[in-house]
Amino acid sequence: MKQRFPWKIQHLRQHTAILDGSVAPTLVLKDANYLNSSLKMWQKGNIWIYKDRIVYVGKDFPSNSKNCEIIDMTNNWVVPGYIEPHVHPFQLYNPHSFAEYASQTGTTTFIQDNLMLLLLNDKKKALPFIQQFKSSPLSFYWWTRLDSQTELVEEDELFTNGEIRNWLDDPSVLLAGELTSWPRLMDGDDLLLSWMQEAKLNYKRIEGHLPGASEKTIAKMTLFGVTGDHEAMTGDEVWTRLEQGLAVTLRHSSIRPDLPRLIKELKEKGLRSFDNFMLTTDGSTPTFYKEGVMDRLISIAIEEGVDPIEAYHMASFSIAKYYRMEFMQGMIATGRMATLNILTSPQNPTPVFVLSKGQWMKRDEELVSNTKQPDWSTIKALDIDWVLQEDDLQFSMPCGIEMINNVITKPYSIQLDASREELNRSNDECFLLLIDRNGKWKISTLLKGFARDLGGLASSYSNSGDIIVLGKSKKDMIAAFERMKQLQGGIVAVDQGELIHEIPLSIGGVMSNDPMEKIIDDESRLREVLQERGYMHEDPVYTLLFLSSTHLPYIRITQRGLYDVKKKTVLFPTIMR
Repeated sequence: MKQRFPWKIQHLRQHTAILDGSVAPTLVLKDANYLNSSLKMWQKGNIWIYKDRIVYVGKDFPSNSKNCEIIDMTNNWVVPGYIEPHVHPFQLYNPHSFAEYASQTGTTTFIQDNLMLLLLNDKKKALPFIQQFKSSPLSFYWWTRLDSQTELVEEDELFTNGEIRNWLDDPSVLLAGELTSWPRLMDGDDLLLSWMQEAKLNYKRIEGHLPGASEKTIAKMTLFGVTGDHEAMTGDEVWTRLEQGLAVTLRHSSIRPDLPRLIKELKEKGLRSFDNFMLTTDGSTPTFYKEGVMDRLISIAIEEGVDPIEAYHMASFSIAKYYRMEFMQGMIATGRMATLNILTSPQNPTPVFVLSKGQWMKRDEELVSNTKQPDWSTIKALDIDWVLQEDDLQFSMPCGIEMINNVITKPYSIQLDASREELNRSNDECFLLLIDRNGKWKISTLLKGFARDLGGLASSYSNSGDIIVLGKSKKDMIAAFERMKQLQGGIVAVDQGELIHEIPLSIGGVMSNDPMEKIIDDESRLREVLQERGYMHEDPVYTLLFLSSTHLPYIRITQRGLYDVKKKTVLFPTIMR
């Protein structure tokens, strides 16, 4: 049987000996103003810590304090470490770089998407890969995906009964989802339903993905086993989910910065308490995190009039309760992990001290500990051994993709002559090619609404891990591809033969191994470069990711071809090279 608890019997005996005075704690936070989540109130007391565990919280001071560090907390406030419950840890950054950066503003627990690890690792290596995160001073938990949210050629080989069950059996996997393939469920996919039942049998939560869903659809999803959802975009949509018994995570992200409006609309509807909600940044792109992670969302909630205790609970205790781990973390109480944030004021959720599993991540506003890099060697480098040819850049498709916003698209009828070497820069249509990362197949069309004055862009960053090449000039597109190939993955922009920006993505061609601060700068510059050339939206990274994502309307470019999401049909199939 796998060990599901971090402390063995001898540890537990040692912890209780501290209360008897025969063993000293390693750290005491003296006279702390701390958040008691059980009582939902601020209390004054002493927090005894032994290595990675809180062994006592209350009025008493240890009788044995030999070699114990004692810190006076009279003028500080202590809250539980923040939990990000819905992380997509591959938006150029990687699970390690994002977590290390987030820890400096108090977010020290991460519940993460496993999709890219499934796609980038050889079969059966993804689950062993995540085990190394268990030794981190930060806390990592995972989802298990039940679908790919695109049209993969070999999806049945990736999502198998055995693999899904193995993930659901792992104690660090807390949920199944997010369930972007719920239309398949509605249409009678009993294999998917059986996996959901298996998740329930393993006491895992099931996260929906239900943007714009009707009340009846939400009720059906609840009957099938969905337990929560994070896709509500209005107060009314939140209310409907609550009425149908779903747990609701309020989102504030780079493409859906909805939290102020959601709070306002819920208060107008007469909501009495926010204590049971959760908060998420929903895998935002790097620049969004310049101002913080969960601390930023707590601050917004407080500014919008949410009681500070409820605001802190939405990023800690409420999440821990929902995922059935409040006996371990999410609150300041005896027996929990020593994962705490120390604040100057309840009104300012950005901590000056951060403690995670008893280790200082930040002390007196200074970085103290760097976490260990995972071994990325199981993820193969993007080693492209084929050449993008002129013949690959044939664009005779009658139907194109038009961008409505960052991520929503619709079909349009192509009227211009796409046989030329370069498109006119007076309009916003670009050549668009999706090509297999192994060079086996391709699908091409035009993309309207991305840029007016961009020669070429190549990206190995996509939802399926295949290569996107787009732009006005076929020559520049090939040059961008060649540079991306040299980098072994990345996003490269070229205009009139000149390299204008690049972001190396050395981990499988999808994630960077650079620190988060550099990734933020790189992504910020990419936005500037593209906006200077006519990109009219806010988040080009999400645009690239979702060009092949079939969980959003209306038309996508996928491994199977040009795909109509609403009709669930391939309009034009991929062709072999």
